[in-house]
Amino acid sequence: MRTGLPLVVWLGLLVACGARAPERHAPDPALRRTTTSGDVVGFVGPYGNAAWLGIPYAAPPVGSMRWRAPAPPARWDGVREAVAFGSPCVQYASSFGGMEDLPRGAPAGSEDCLFLNVYTPRTATPGSARLPVMMWIHGGGNTVGHAGFFDGGNVAARENVVVVTINYRLGPFGWFRHAALRNAGASDLDGSGNFGTLDQVRAVEWVRDNATAFGGDPENVTIFGESAGGQNVFALLLAPPARGLFHRAIVESGGLDFRTTETAEGFTDDPQPGHPNSSGEAAARMLVTSGAVADRAAARVKLAAMSPEETAVFLRSRAAFDVLRAFPPGASGGFIELPRVFRDGVVLPAGDPLEALGRSGAHAEVPVMVGTNRDENKLFMFSDPALLRRWFGIIPRLRDPVSYQVDAEYLARMWKATGADQPAATLSASQRAPVFVYRFDWDEEPTILGADLPLMLGAAHGFEIPFVFGHFDLGRQGSRIFTAGNAPGRETLSAQMMGYWAQFARTGDPGQGTDGTQPLWPRWDGTSRYLVLDTPAGGGVRTSTDGVTSASVVAAVDADARLRTQRDKCRVFRTLASWGRGFDRADYPTAGAHGCAQYPFDSFPWPD
Repeated sequence: MRTGLPLVVWLGLLVACGARAPERHAPDPALRRTTTSGDVVGFVGPYGNAAWLGIPYAAPPVGSMRWRAPAPPARWDGVREAVAFGSPCVQYASSFGGMEDLPRGAPAGSEDCLFLNVYTPRTATPGSARLPVMMWIHGGGNTVGHAGFFDGGNVAARENVVVVTINYRLGPFGWFRHAALRNAGASDLDGSGNFGTLDQVRAVEWVRDNATAFGGDPENVTIFGESAGGQNVFALLLAPPARGLFHRAIVESGGLDFRTTETAEGFTDDPQPGHPNSSGEAAARMLVTSGAVADRAAARVKLAAMSPEETAVFLRSRAAFDVLRAFPPGASGGFIELPRVFRDGVVLPAGDPLEALGRSGAHAEVPVMVGTNRDENKLFMFSDPALLRRWFGIIPRLRDPVSYQVDAEYLARMWKATGADQPAATLSASQRAPVFVYRFDWDEEPTILGADLPLMLGAAHGFEIPFVFGHFDLGRQGSRIFTAGNAPGRETLSAQMMGYWAQFARTGDPGQGTDGTQPLWPRWDGTSRYLVLDTPAGGGVRTSTDGVTSASVVAAVDADARLRTQRDKCRVFRTLASWGRGFDRADYPTAGAHGCAQYPFDSFPWPD
C-alpha cells in the first residue's frame, strides 16, 4: 500500500485504532496486585477503569533465546510500576505500528517486547466475583503493530469484563523456520518456527495463572483478534499446545492461509521453490551483508559447508535490525511479505487447516464467533493509484466507479467465504459447541472535499475495531471519520457490539447482548443464518441468510449482469486470483463457464 498521502495516513491511524505516543500514568497504590512474577501497581484509566501496562509475560527472547519457544519471565523484587506500554516488537516503522515519529520504513522496536496490558472495571479486585477474560491479539499482517494501539478500558468498565492485550514476536522473529535451529538441544517447539504463535500460547498461560489477581476467571477466557490476529485465533484453535487454555474464540476478518514448511525454508531455485523471503534466502542475504561472502551464489556455497551449529550461532549473532533488513518491506514501508504461521506438524497440523477444523478432536471444540466486513478490501484498494487518481496529490477520485465497486464486492464476498462462512460451516459440523457469524456494514463516513468515502471505503477492513472497543478517541486524524454527525448511530451500534462480544465471552452465546434487548443473534446452521451489524440508518442490526462459498462467489461473477462480456468477467476473476483467497492463479484459466485462457493472467491489461 502507498501511505505517503495525508488521507491514507489517517486511515492507517484508524486501523491502528488509536496509536498514540508513549505515556506514563500516575500509579494508584490501591491498584497493587500480585502476579506469579511479582507485584505490580496500575492506574485509573480514562474510562474510570483500572489498567496495568507493560507487564512481562515471558522472558526476553534475546541472545540464545532468539528463535526459541518463550520461557516464563524472571521474578522481580519490590513493586513494578505498570503505568506505560512495553516496547513494540521489532518491525519497520509505519502508521500501523504507532511509531509516527520515525521515518516510514525505518527499523524500530526491540526484541525485548513480550509484554501485555490488563484493563478491568475499577471495582474488580482479587477474590471478587470472577469476571470473563478477553485476550486481544492485534493484527498487522503479523509483521507490524503492538498491543498499545488498543485501549480496552471502556469495554472492560462498561461490560464488566477483564481485557488483556498482548505483544508477540513479529515478522522474521515470530515466524522463522530453518534446519539449523533444529539441531541438538532444540525442542520440537524450538524447531517449529512458529514463535509468534507460541508467544500467544504463553500469553494465555499467563492469563490462566494470573487472571484471579485482577478479578478475572481463568476458567472463562475468550481469545479474539482481527486480520492477522484473527488468523492467529484460528491457529490457536488448531494448536495442541493451546488446548484447554481458552474457552471461546472470536475471529474478526481472519483467514486460514497457513504456509508449508518447504515454502518457509527453501531457496527460490530449489526443485520445490521456497518463498523469496524464506529463511534460506534471508540467511544468504545476512552472509552477504556481513561481508563474509560477495554474493548470493557464494552464500549458498558457504551455507552448505557450515554445520547446523555454526549456522545457528551466525544467525543468532546478527543484530536485530540486521535480521530485519534481510526481509525488505513492501511498498507501504512497513509490512513484510514472508512465510508465516507454518503447518509444522507440532504447533500446528501439517495438513489443510480447514480440513482439520472439520475433524472432531483435531481442534479446540469451543464456541466460536467469526465474521468479516462488507467492504474489506476497499482499505487496500483505496491506496492503489491504478484505481484512484488524486487531484492536487491529495483529493481522491475513482477512475472507474463501477469496476471499483464490483471488484470490492467480490473480493469481500470471497473473504467472507474463506474467512467466515466456510470455516463456520466446517466447525458447526464437527463440534457441538455453537458457532456464530456476523458481517459488519457500517459505512457512514463523511464526504470530504467531494470524496465519497462511504463509496470509496464503506465498511472497510479494520473499521469494526473501534466499535468493539467502544473507543473512538483517535485524535485529530481519526475525527475526520468519526464525526459529530455520525456519532449517534455509531455509538448505538458500538454499544450493541460491545454487548454482543461481552455476552459471548460470558456465556458462549451472544444472544441478545448484555442487556437482553437486542435482536437475537442466531446460531449458524444449515440455513447459513448470520447477523448483520449496522446502524438504524443502514437497516439496523438484523439477520440474513445469504451465506457464500468460494464456488458460489465464482458462479456469481459468471452470472453478474454488470459484467457484459467474458473479458469483463475475466478481469474480476483475475482480481480474485491476485488476492489469492479461495481462488488463485491455478484456478484462473478455467474460471467460470467459458474460462479465461484467452485472457492470459500475465498480459493484463489486455488490449481492446
